[in-house]
Amino acid sequence: MAERPFVDEASFKALLEHLPVSWWETEGERVVDSGGGAFDDARTAQRFLDTLCQDSVPEPSPEISHGQAQFDGRLFDVSRLLGGVPRHGRARGVAVEVGSPTAAARRYDAFADFAPAAAFIRDRDGCYRWMNHAYAHLYGTTPEHVIGRNVREFNSPADTAQFLALDRDILSRGKPVRHTLTYHRPDGGVGHAAGHRFPVREGDQTCVAGIYVDITDYTRALSQRREAEESLYALRDHSGLPCALISAGGRIQQASSAAAELLHTRLSDLIGRRAHTVLAPAPELDALQRGWGDLIARRRRRVETSTVFVDTLGRQRRVRLHLTTMGRSSARAASVWAVITHQGLAHPAHPPLTASQVRILSLLAGGRSNGEIAASLRLSRQTVDYHLSRLRDQLGAATRPELVARAYVLGILAPQAWPPRSATATHPHSAT
Repeated sequence: MAERPFVDEASFKALLEHLPVSWWETEGERVVDSGGGAFDDARTAQRFLDTLCQDSVPEPSPEISHGQAQFDGRLFDVSRLLGGVPRHGRARGVAVEVGSPTAAARRYDAFADFAPAAAFIRDRDGCYRWMNHAYAHLYGTTPEHVIGRNVREFNSPADTAQFLALDRDILSRGKPVRHTLTYHRPDGGVGHAAGHRFPVREGDQTCVAGIYVDITDYTRALSQRREAEESLYALRDHSGLPCALISAGGRIQQASSAAAELLHTRLSDLIGRRAHTVLAPAPELDALQRGWGDLIARRRRRVETSTVFVDTLGRQRRVRLHLTTMGRSSARAASVWAVITHQGLAHPAHPPLTASQVRILSLLAGGRSNGEIAASLRLSRQTVDYHLSRLRDQLGAATRPELVARAYVLGILAPQAWPPRSATATHPHSAT
């Protein structure tokens, strides 16, 4: 009676499934049996066998060959029993992983596998030898489903041609290249990536490695910002509205050509100028300064007021001024847009009108007679006659209708208010 083996074949195979060993049996190029615990999945085991097959040299006669093989950064002792020519006969083999990766190598592998930048290694034929999870995620899959397959299986013909041309360029140069490329995403959109492509040694082959950061969202944001800036510049330059961007420190950073024309100066001379130097003394300056402080401190988002500008010829002009803060990301506003929506007629400087004079003009514009004005303001008829005479001299008007018209074109009376009232009567308006 034959002695029973200590361990049967099934038990032996089961034991190998828990060891860092890979075993196989082939017939020609076909794997008829394989196993072992050296690899997590059959696809990786098949790639290992394919690598051994490429590296092996046909032997003229059966013999056992021994050697070492590098695969995916791992070192194996390989023993093969060759039965005739390996590609046409039967062959058996076993590979045992020797040594274990160092702690540094394990840390590097984990870092590379889970780094947010997409990374890959391809051979010169376009077959993936390795990739990390970020790269596989671009294709909506995992590394295990891509490694060992060709780049042509996952990309459009145009993208494939581009990628392989870049690979060939790297292999011919033998030097790393930093660049930006475009590609088609699985959702049909166009993606953008920036990174490095460089040659690496994988066993006895020179392959191409790449590490890229997807900048699609960043590129899209830049494009949207450029479009917004172009729209803003078009509005600033072609709307005809005098406007300027003023820093928190009060210096003019940008301005429209209409603003330069209003102040009778060149645009290049206006940029960098202190904004307060274009303001003439006026009763509402204190309120304007308080409103400016509220804007910079973000207590208000918008201020509307009336003020007087003075141009380079010394002429004054009353304007309606709108101030609006830029951005909301900080506790203090960095800049303010100033826009003029209404402007009075330029005139030589004259003493500011008193509150009584402005009130008389308002009542006069409303159609009141001198007697009615006197009764409304509780003044004598002679006092009203005196003020009207003084106003005609100050504003250069010969008649009552001309006096009213001058009050409007000079910006003394609000052009869109009824009953008539002073353009400075409205307190600065705020919006939050």
